[in-house]
Amino acid sequence: MKKQAKWMTLLGLASVLALSACSSGGSNNQQTSDGKNADSFGKQVKYEIIGIDPGAGIMKATSKAIEEYGLSDWKLIEGSGAAMTATLAKDIKNKKPVVITGWTPHWMFSKYDLKYLDDPKKVYGEAEEIHTIARKGLKDYDPTAYTFLDRFEWTSDEMGEIMTAIEEGAKPEDAAKKWADEHADRVNEWTKDLKPVDGKPLKLSYVAWDSEIASTHLLQYVLQEKLGYKVTALQVEAGPMWTGVANGDVDATAAAWLPLTHADYMAKYKDKVDDLGANMTGVKTGLVVPSYVDISSIEDLKK
Repeated sequence: MKKQAKWMTLLGLASVLALSACSSGGSNNQQTSDGKNADSFGKQVKYEIIGIDPGAGIMKATSKAIEEYGLSDWKLIEGSGAAMTATLAKDIKNKKPVVITGWTPHWMFSKYDLKYLDDPKKVYGEAEEIHTIARKGLKDYDPTAYTFLDRFEWTSDEMGEIMTAIEEGAKPEDAAKKWADEHADRVNEWTKDLKPVDGKPLKLSYVAWDSEIASTHLLQYVLQEKLGYKVTALQVEAGPMWTGVANGDVDATAAAWLPLTHADYMAKYKDKVDDLGANMTGVKTGLVVPSYVDISSIEDLKK
């Protein structure tokens, strides 16, 4: 009996020691008393910022932000707009933290509760504008197209209607047609007193961002259905988009983000293109997180 009692005592002691080890550092994923993960925010997201295509201006700005804010442990993940929003959707569904490169207007701000991280160093600048850029000589060669493109301007809310429709499954061309039919007064402002042409070719280019897909398909629809053009819309990267207009291979693009996102291209090609001005104002770029994430500034990424 004494041996049995001694054996039971040893087993009890071993159990206590094992439980103690598990509760005091046996896991790298410690929790606070309120049940929240005690790991730093950076560790929770593997020090990754989910980006888009490498040629985008927001990627250059984010690389600069990593340097300016001393985020030496962080990596900017290249991909595409679709891959970025897919990651965002998955992490929000699982209530996980995530950091993405974001911009407004974008349908994700309507679908999810998101917030921009404060940028006290102003790496991403103030609010931007989306400009329409035309090739040199278009004004003389095709004054009808030039005048229409020069008149074209709208709001982020108006663009958001098309973006949301596309995100919900509508084809871009169908979403553009629906918007134009429902906003005939706006379309008439852009086309007033312009004489339609008979199948004259016109070439537009745009980057594969949800905002630019929306605007370019709307322009294509109006130019074709209201003004008689035969429009080719080329989806390309930012570099070829600007180069095409500068070289005269493309007539115009309504997808130039200025003064920051496409600053390098404007500096390079400003003497080779015509800037028709902003077709949308008050747009924004920066780092974006779900609202449930308990950080508010890019500086918080260092914690």
